[in-house]
Amino acid sequence: MRIMGLDFGSRTVGVAISDSLLLTAQGVEIIRRKEENKLRQTLARIEELIVENEVDEIVLGLPKNMNDTEGVRVELTKEFKEKLERRTGLPVYFWDERLTTVAADKAMMEAGIRRENRKDYVDMIAATLILQGYLDRRNNEKKKESE
Repeated sequence: MRIMGLDFGSRTVGVAISDSLLLTAQGVEIIRRKEENKLRQTLARIEELIVENEVDEIVLGLPKNMNDTEGVRVELTKEFKEKLERRTGLPVYFWDERLTTVAADKAMMEAGIRRENRKDYVDMIAATLILQGYLDRRNNEKKKESE
């Protein structure tokens, strides 16, 4: 079993996948599209990655505003979640993604990645942070149950 993490953006989807022990998240790729509402190829690529990696569930970043309100991006993300569930038959869970892009940018800065190159990686790193947060919470809850 593996879990997929997704960072859904207006023109990209960052993808991360867990290891088989569900302990760590690794960035896999960034799926790019020319138009925001053209999702057929994006969904097809996600399906391919699900099969290749034997994914059983998906975690999707939910881009709430800092004051906890929901804007247009949240509505689009909810629609994307419905399409994912219909197309893949897998459960899709939301994960609060506030500050993941900021954290991803900071991590790349600390790693010495030049500013002009960061945009090439930020969505994949954000997906990795979304998935890692979900895995950590999941593992902490299991630890508490067994105590």
